[in-house]
Amino acid sequence: MQLLEREHCLAELATWQHMAVRANGCIVLLAGEAGIGKTALLQEFAQRRSDVRLLWGGCDALFTPRPLAPLHDIARQTRGKLATTLASGAGPEPIFTAALDEFEHTQALIVIEDVHWADEATLDLLKYLGRRIHRTHSMLAVTYRDDELGPQHPLRLVIGDLPRANTHRMSLAPLSETAVTQLAKRAGRTAAGLHGVTGGNPFFVTEVLASSGDAVPATVRDAVLARAARLSPGARQIAELVCVVPGRTEPWLLEPIARPAEAAIEDCLAVGMLRHGDSSLGFRHELARRALEHALPEARRRWLHAQVLEVLGARSGVPAARLAHHADSARNGRQVLRYAPLAAAEAAAVGSHREAAAHYQAALRYADDVGAIERARLLENLSYECWLTGDNERAFEARRSALEIWRARSMPLREGDALQWLSRLFWFMGNSAQADECCDKAIATLASLPAGAELARAYCRRADLAMEAHETDLAIESSLRAIELAEQLADTEILCDASKVLGTTRLIIGDTAGWADLHRVLQLALAAGSQEFIARAYNDLAAMAVSRRQYEQASGYMRTGLAYCEEHDLDWVQTYMLAYRARMRFERGEWSAASEDVEAVLASPRTAAITRIPALRTLAHLRVRRGDPDAGGPVREARALAGPAPVLQRAGMLALVCAEAAWLADDRQGVIREVQPVYELTRKRRDPRMNGELAAWLWRVGALEELPADVAEPYAMEIAGDWRAAAGAWRALGCPYEYACLLAWHGVETEQREALTILEQLGAAPAARSLRRRMRLKGVRRIPRGSRPSTREHPLGLTRREAEILGLLADGLRSSSIARRLFVSPKTIEHHVSAILAKLGVSSRAEAVALTHGRTRQSPT
Repeated sequence: MQLLEREHCLAELATWQHMAVRANGCIVLLAGEAGIGKTALLQEFAQRRSDVRLLWGGCDALFTPRPLAPLHDIARQTRGKLATTLASGAGPEPIFTAALDEFEHTQALIVIEDVHWADEATLDLLKYLGRRIHRTHSMLAVTYRDDELGPQHPLRLVIGDLPRANTHRMSLAPLSETAVTQLAKRAGRTAAGLHGVTGGNPFFVTEVLASSGDAVPATVRDAVLARAARLSPGARQIAELVCVVPGRTEPWLLEPIARPAEAAIEDCLAVGMLRHGDSSLGFRHELARRALEHALPEARRRWLHAQVLEVLGARSGVPAARLAHHADSARNGRQVLRYAPLAAAEAAAVGSHREAAAHYQAALRYADDVGAIERARLLENLSYECWLTGDNERAFEARRSALEIWRARSMPLREGDALQWLSRLFWFMGNSAQADECCDKAIATLASLPAGAELARAYCRRADLAMEAHETDLAIESSLRAIELAEQLADTEILCDASKVLGTTRLIIGDTAGWADLHRVLQLALAAGSQEFIARAYNDLAAMAVSRRQYEQASGYMRTGLAYCEEHDLDWVQTYMLAYRARMRFERGEWSAASEDVEAVLASPRTAAITRIPALRTLAHLRVRRGDPDAGGPVREARALAGPAPVLQRAGMLALVCAEAAWLADDRQGVIREVQPVYELTRKRRDPRMNGELAAWLWRVGALEELPADVAEPYAMEIAGDWRAAAGAWRALGCPYEYACLLAWHGVETEQREALTILEQLGAAPAARSLRRRMRLKGVRRIPRGSRPSTREHPLGLTRREAEILGLLADGLRSSSIARRLFVSPKTIEHHVSAILAKLGVSSRAEAVALTHGRTRQSPT
């Protein structure tokens, strides 16, 4: 059928393909609802571009998608290295490298369809290719149903990470009433009511026009079933078999079950099925396949799946995910238990951890009759895969169920290891008290057994928990025990973990020997070639350099570490490093850059709590110092994530933000309320920086009764009364806000004027207002009013993201639409809108837009 109202789309595709061949490769994101014509458009475009190579793959519509399904499709077309690498059972990196090598040596149109169904590894592949597509001369066209992407859909995150310079977007609109009328005339049918019922959806329109009878079917399902009702019995048997097989039904699968006659196949083709070049059969659209499958009686559907499973199971080389799908659909528990764990292992091997977890869940639905030990192992595997995907609650429940089995079977080694894992999961969920209790039980259980890796991991867990609680002596003792065992066992992973805790703890208490420990971790990771541990080592070095305000050193670690994470697609480590870079930029007075880093961290709903908390703390601190609205919102969210009993490090950092907010509001009692409870705990611990910051706030409001033994500079200088030395130390460290504050609080007029200039340059409005009041009370004249809006980075004082959102508001978009456009949550957009209204001094979006239009009209052309 001729495509209507798509010529402009074909022209754009041609332009982008031409640019890819002539210059740099690109990605095209082709969005639209089911049946809107995405596949038809790309097929038409491919027919017109015979000068480029065509590579076509699609994502599975299985209950649990097969890992890298589209790449397997493409490998069958390319053969060679890519096919060999996929067949070898290699991990993600060599597979992705082989794919990129294939695309770098050709000029191609690469199509990956239906990525709304993509498994985790395929999404990682898209991200990998997206960051490197400019090296090729190919165009990668990716289709997806945008109306099926919820706010938490992982594809949203991938799309948001694609480089804008090499990414094009296209969204297909429904057909107009004129086009629908034209199609109806060609089919010899009336167009009355057709556009209203179908909404201009091309697939729905063609199904209705192909159905018999005068009445217009009310749904796609009705239209599909009306066409199927015309099939002969033999053709019906073929259609019913093909409809339970997602994708294509191969001839070797069709023959033993349906024994089809050619006439029956021709009947099927007449009602919308397709015969592919390899003689396999399939439905023209997944909507049609599913409509027919769902219309089958339950018993018939299960019988067909059982027949398919029998044929597939007798053939070698069939993916375990495909076998598991049909076993589950046939409700054959024995075969699900056979194939689902194999499919899970295959998925995990290439990084599809969500799919691995789904396969283990499928197996556990049929595991009531298996042995207790086998069930416990399935539960532990499920727990691990859920933990890797950030589903900590489900990971916890599975691990706890496994623990109950190990206890009932009197298997203390497995029990102790399960307790160690529960401790880890409790900590990730913000429950430090339960984490401590489980860790103590794990060590007590394992200490009575021959020492092994399980005990070493438990000691490492104890060291980590003690470090977070600032119980530094216990942290050092436990990490040394773990290191001793790890060296005996030659276990590099535990050795890296324990050495990391040891080095971090030593640096917290001011022992610079900790740098050697952290560098040892990096060298061990590099020698082992462990990408995860290499990235984590750079992150730990950078984080401690920021904590010790050694910013040049931190910048070096971050440059190397972020580049490594980018090259190896280790996004979760990269995000954590960005949170620390945001903190460093904040402390150095680079507030706009810090804000951008915070936004990058918080934009992803998959960002773990341990990463969100420091980013939220920096966001709150930025809002406090700039005078932005809702500084308390990020603090409340961070405290909710930290749980009812937060570790001392988190409690202290958030208390400091709230203390500064109270100080700027002239609420001296508020400072005491925030700081005193935490200080009573920290002053007994060895953490010079934390003790110094908390003690300094109490000293400033006259509430410091006892000075802790360890106080870092410059706080010790300030508390001792030598504020000029403290100010000089802050300036040497590169912290302009703290330097300006000491000048403002204690300096003479010339120093206060210098402080006011610095605060204005930073955008620290509350501190600047406070200083002006102080200067006026002292009788100072000609106090600068502050920089005009026109001298700021944005004429209205907005951040880059706020300016972008205001522009979209001016275009008439709602928060939900803006959220979809920018791939963030509507709640995040609402936060930005609140900040925009406050900065502009208006009470509504309409006023903000009007103000923008007014400034545009007044600006010179």
